Amino acid sequence: MPNFSLPDEVFEQAAKTFPTPFHLYDEAGIRRNARELKQAFAWCEDFEEYFAVKALPNPAILRILKEEGCGVDCSSETELMLAEANGFRGRDIMFSANAMPPEEFDHARALSAIVNLDDITHIEILRRHGGIPETVCVRYNPGGDFKIGTEIMGNPGEAKYGFTLPQLREGLRQLKELGAKRFGLHAFLSSNNTDEEYYPTLAGILFRTGRELSEELQLPLAFVNLSGGVGIPYRPEQKKTDIMAVGEGVRRAYEEHFPNGGVALKTELGRWMTGPMGWLVTHATHRKETYRSYIGLDACAANLMRPAMYGAYHHITVCGKRDWPCDHTYDVTGCLCENNDKFAIGRALPRIDIGDVVVIHDTGAHGYSMGYNYNGRLRSAEVLYREDGSFRLIRRAETPADYFATLDVDECYKELNR
Repeated sequence: MPNFSLPDEVFEQAAKTFPTPFHLYDEAGIRRNARELKQAFAWCEDFEEYFAVKALPNPAILRILKEEGCGVDCSSETELMLAEANGFRGRDIMFSANAMPPEEFDHARALSAIVNLDDITHIEILRRHGGIPETVCVRYNPGGDFKIGTEIMGNPGEAKYGFTLPQLREGLRQLKELGAKRFGLHAFLSSNNTDEEYYPTLAGILFRTGRELSEELQLPLAFVNLSGGVGIPYRPEQKKTDIMAVGEGVRRAYEEHFPNGGVALKTELGRWMTGPMGWLVTHATHRKETYRSYIGLDACAANLMRPAMYGAYHHITVCGKRDWPCDHTYDVTGCLCENNDKFAIGRALPRIDIGDVVVIHDTGAHGYSMGYNYNGRLRSAEVLYREDGSFRLIRRAETPADYFATLDVDECYKELNR
């Protein structure tokens, strides 16, 4: 099963080497995913994956993906700076606008990044901040319900992202008048979707819409960006998305609409690329018996927010006890002064003893990156499990000095850092 791609011995050795909690990432697994994705879309002459930096913004990970031929998708100036520092420039950066400070367009244009506009009002903002490039991308929101077959998979009309179709027509007219020579079309209609028809269905919508707009406006369609949304199996019983089947489905849709080719294809798979290749490694530190049985970890929602924020499921295993019966029921908690600081509620697990290494799975995307400092809790380290079997610290844990650093304007700052 995909949740068990590393043996317990790896987590146990890592927990002996570094203080817990920390996020551990599997270099070999990340490279394997990047290569499999590239193979799935090898039929497209001009295909590029733009890894969503927000999923895992660590320089070591970005460099691995750069070596594997990936670009990056950035959604803030800080992410642009991180991309630039790791050697990304030009067409290898997609900058997706979303109600950001106008000045951030200046930085994106200075890097010659591809700008992905989220709203028709952004056209004038871009004109004043960096200028209209010859190739520009626009984000489409078709509204209504998004269906795969007869099943509703999302409600794009409720999302804050993208142009309506009439706005696309008008926006592309404006962009053409302002000097754009070609355009790209982008959409994100469903999150963490493991249905292998998601990408082919989305592709069909974008291919048809892009072709029709191109013909109507006499503006060449340079590329289609399928964005992210391809999901991972957070629960062990869930089926892993067959990315080869996904690529084949997109190929059929592509050849239907572009039999002569000529349109590039882009993806922005953050979660699929790194999500299953990350784990939050912790120790059990407390046991409490009241109306429920609780196990307290040395991690909390500051290290992994998704369960508290979304009620998201993350699989949990206890090192050395994978084959033990799951005959205990626990709420697995952190130390925040918030009742939603729970990694699991009523979870069937083997008996957990104080000091056990407890591993929370599938934290390689939107895990560390969503961390925060509520209650003064400090963000954890990040560790890379390298292809040669060694470990490398790729981000140290925060210290109180880091937490207090922005208080250097206050008179108590020196006392805090004594």
